[in-house]
Amino acid sequence: MPKVSTIAATVEKLGGPDAVLLKEQKLPSLQSGECRVRMKAAALNFPDLLMTYGKYQFRPELPFILGMEGAGIVEEISGGSHKFTVGDAVMVKGKTGAFASHFTAGEGQLERLPPSLSFEEGAAFAVTYSTAHVSLAEKAKLVPGETLLVLGAGGGVGQACVSLGKALGATVIAAASSTEKLALAKESGADYLINYRQQDYAAMVQEITNGRGADVIVDPVGGEVFERSFGCIAWGGRILIVGFASGTFGILNSNLPLEKGCTVMGVRAGEFGRQDPPAGRRSFNNLLKLTETKNLKPLIGGRWSLDQIKEALSAMERRDVSGKQIISLDD
Repeated sequence: MPKVSTIAATVEKLGGPDAVLLKEQKLPSLQSGECRVRMKAAALNFPDLLMTYGKYQFRPELPFILGMEGAGIVEEISGGSHKFTVGDAVMVKGKTGAFASHFTAGEGQLERLPPSLSFEEGAAFAVTYSTAHVSLAEKAKLVPGETLLVLGAGGGVGQACVSLGKALGATVIAAASSTEKLALAKESGADYLINYRQQDYAAMVQEITNGRGADVIVDPVGGEVFERSFGCIAWGGRILIVGFASGTFGILNSNLPLEKGCTVMGVRAGEFGRQDPPAGRRSFNNLLKLTETKNLKPLIGGRWSLDQIKEALSAMERRDVSGKQIISLDD
């Protein structure tokens, strides 16, 4: 018998992690071109936390099911579905819906799980590595031999940028707020490590690059960490804003890009693909090729059950986590 309900992490009112409820939800009927996925694992992303407060740029209508990415097995398909068959292992990606035992999606929200990735690794791949690829390959156009500085290098997006930056041939400087997070960055291939709570990272980058600065800086942190990045960007460099995990926005004085002749760009990987579907498809296909040729893999930093979702979100809010945080959904 087809599954008729799902247990899901549901937000009925805004208020942060404590407002998230585990509720049984009736599954919608499959429409033409849709698939039902039995979820094996999902992954936390900082926007999940922001959505519980209504602070993310996308504000889903209440009530909604949290979760932007995961992985599982196709359990049911509609008559109009042609790309997948029952039993296929897939990655799922969307704005909401992944923190549930079952995920209903159109074929465009699914990708085949690469053979090199486990369900947990696949669950942690689509959002962060897409963000990394759009940032480095599409926006910054990073080339071999350039120097890449990754701020917040111990988080999910940061780790993906370190790993992908090395795969693209860059010298990678990883900056993070603790030795534990820097250990993950080192495992991902970083050439240099900086603890920006204990060291002046701008001065350290200048020393590492012999005064030239970093060609590309990726910033998922925001706040004063972003503001200090202008002290170590190379002339003509590119600064990529991909988030504000610190909880505060960085303030940009317009004279700083002028003085450094640099470019400051915002990155929204999902919107990149929605605004230009062929470019989004090309980017993800190129990313999948790199996954196989360069053995790209997310680093799992923690595992939680679905009934621990409040604790997981709270730990992310305190910035007490490193690597990707996995929600286990395999019953």
